[in-house]
Amino acid sequence: MSAASHHSMGSRWQRLQRWATARSTHLRPHFPFTVAGLAVLAMALLALQGFGYQRMDLVVFALTVCALSIVIFSVLMVTVTGLLLRRRLRRLVGTSLPACQAEAGFPNETGFRMPALAWLPLMTLEWRVTAPDRFTTVNRINPDDNSVDEEITPWRRCRSHHLVRLFTLRDVLGLCRFSWRQSQQMPLLVLPQTGRLRTLPVLRSMESEDGIPNPAGRPEGDRMDIRRYAAGDSVRDIMWRVYARNRHLNVRLAERSVFHTERTLAYLVTGDADEAAAGVARFALTQGAIGSPWVFGADASEDTASSVAAALPLLAGSRQVNARAQPVTPDYGLDRFLQRQGSAQSACIIFAPATPGPWTQLLKRTLQSNPGPFSVVFSTDGISDEQPAPWWQALLLASGEQERHQDAQSTATLRQLMLEFHKLGAHVVMVDRQTGLSFDQFLKRV
Repeated sequence: MSAASHHSMGSRWQRLQRWATARSTHLRPHFPFTVAGLAVLAMALLALQGFGYQRMDLVVFALTVCALSIVIFSVLMVTVTGLLLRRRLRRLVGTSLPACQAEAGFPNETGFRMPALAWLPLMTLEWRVTAPDRFTTVNRINPDDNSVDEEITPWRRCRSHHLVRLFTLRDVLGLCRFSWRQSQQMPLLVLPQTGRLRTLPVLRSMESEDGIPNPAGRPEGDRMDIRRYAAGDSVRDIMWRVYARNRHLNVRLAERSVFHTERTLAYLVTGDADEAAAGVARFALTQGAIGSPWVFGADASEDTASSVAAALPLLAGSRQVNARAQPVTPDYGLDRFLQRQGSAQSACIIFAPATPGPWTQLLKRTLQSNPGPFSVVFSTDGISDEQPAPWWQALLLASGEQERHQDAQSTATLRQLMLEFHKLGAHVVMVDRQTGLSFDQFLKRV
């Protein structure tokens, strides 16, 4: 069998595994028996067959019949009560909740309130929010009016107009359950965290005119600027006399005169581990780090914003998830954004994740096909060269904490990514959201 056939079979098997995993995840809450219930049912049936009927052990026969009766009674009790509760809760979730604006990583009350349901016989009702994303849901008892208030903690930015809850009714023995999903209207806007950001370097891009020298400009004018040698620089630009004295490779570049543009374009490029980029973009917009006036755009939307109030929904909506709360990467839209805004007359600041992905080549082609100037702000949640955490440590961490830990990038990956865009003439900055520090293309603090 050829290598292509092996690859085709492997990809088909992976697709089958993903489909089976997704279906099992979707159907698991609707299965009436828990693991303990299945174990009790299997042991009771085996004992009844092996000892109760074959050996005629009356004691085992009585015990197994009692166990089967308890399991069957629990299933009937939970199923009937669950059907009645589902019908009753339809009126409760039929009303819309007020709009909620939250921040990732912090608990927020949704305003959803239920009676304590103390009349449930030998059963407990619990629920959690499953859409638009997997939130940590805590149901707190309010002692004032004997009700249960809902509190959610989102871990990633998102934007939605409704919540989907998974209700689960269990018996006190943990043998069976009855689950159902119900949706409720509620405008929700979850903004990305800004972390420990307190200040940012000057991000406002520049454009050709008399004014401030820009070492990232094209080789025009006198060779007045000096910087360290980087891979790809011409050997003719090396200052050999300085190298003979101190053994440091420096190159002399042509200066370019620039001035601040009257309007700044800002855009958020989405990809894997892009939560830090969204957080840095939010901080830059709210703190005025890109100057004024400005126009902001993001992937997953053709709309633009020129104010903070209009830009925040675009930031939150730039992350999309499917029906199973799995992230979906939206289409790359920077080229369309530049065409609508007129990129030849305005500088552009691009907020991008520090994780290479499909957007990398697309952004390179954009920088090569447009005159610019461009500033690329890469963002990460930590710079770490350590080995991945062991599985037992991943189990102890919360889901949101674990995802942020995985978003940390290695030094080699960050340096290579920044050097690639620096060679294209873009002004490159690296921002670490967890520490609030900023770095240049050589990962030196600025």
